[in-house]
This record gives sequence, C-alpha cells and structure tokens, in this order.
Amino acid sequence: MKGRFVKSALHKKDFPSWRLPEIAFVGRSNVGKSSLINHLLGEKLAKTSATPGKTQLLNFFNIDEKLAFVDLPGYGFAKVPGMIKDDWSAALDTYLKERENLNLILLLLDIRRHPTADDQAFFEWACFHKKPLLLILTKCDKVNSSEKEQQTATYLKTFKETPYIHYTIKEKSSRLTLLNYITKQHHGTH
Repeated sequence: MKGRFVKSALHKKDFPSWRLPEIAFVGRSNVGKSSLINHLLGEKLAKTSATPGKTQLLNFFNIDEKLAFVDLPGYGFAKVPGMIKDDWSAALDTYLKERENLNLILLLLDIRRHPTADDQAFFEWACFHKKPLLLILTKCDKVNSSEKEQQTATYLKTFKETPYIHYTIKEKSSRLTLLNYITKQHHGTH
C-alpha cells in the first residue's frame, strides 16, 4: 500500500474532486491519528507532533489511486484560538455530513482513557447521520491484558457494541487486521 499526500484544505471548494472512497481518521488531539496513518502506509507521510492540535486542516492522502485517507483535526484540548476552533467545527461538519465519497470513519480512542464528552458527542452525531464507523482502540501496548479487557468493555458499553479493533503501532498484526477491514469495506461498496 503506497500513499501520497495530495493537499490540505479547510473548505469544501478546496477538497479534492476525485471519486475515490475516503476513510476519515477522527479523534482527540493526542490520540495518534497521524501515527496510525504512517503505520498503515509504512512511511512518514502524515506529520506527527508532540504538541496536540498540530493538524489544523483536513489532510488528504491518495492511496494507490484506489482510495483516500483523510486526517481530520483533532478535537479536545488543542491550544488554538476559539475562532480557529469555530472554523474547524464548521469545516468538519460540512465534510462529514456532505462528502459523498466518505466510505468509513475510524474513531480513534486511547484505550488508557475513559471516553470523553467529545468522543460521545461525535459517536452520537455519526449514529444520527448513519455514518459507517469503526472504533480503533489505540495504544494497546501500554496496558496489561486485564486493563485492556476492562477498558474495552467500558468503550463497548458507551458506544453500543460498535465494531472495534485493538491497535498498537508496535505490532504488525494490528496493521493487517485494520487493512483487511478497510479492504472489505472498500470492496463492499462497489
């Protein structure tokens, strides 16, 4: 799987005009969206940062001319002015609601944390708009197996048995499981 960065955009008129099915990466500012994209692609295409909230635009990546990944600005505690946050909210809402080739939303959740109000609000929004959603429980290498089980149960109670995948960039199997899921989703839509 090879990817290339295509563009960053905030407004609908600037989004790529391709018909590629898109997979959106959504989650808190520090949950590891860019790291996950880089891990899936096996190269550093998405910019990662120690400072949460670095992704301030929607970043579009073309994957093998077959599909696209879209890295969305994180929600949560990013230190950005309120006006920029309002711009993000409007842009994200427009993208998620109106983008016809949006094929799947990956909602990334740090398994070490409890679901936040923002996580829940996003989940409810996605359900209301009937968007296909997969939970990605990240950073699984940082908890032991009983914590992993406990936290997974908490997330499934909160997110009503939504499909999920445990993910860690330390294991190849995480990558393969997610790529298989994406491939199935992608082929299931044609």
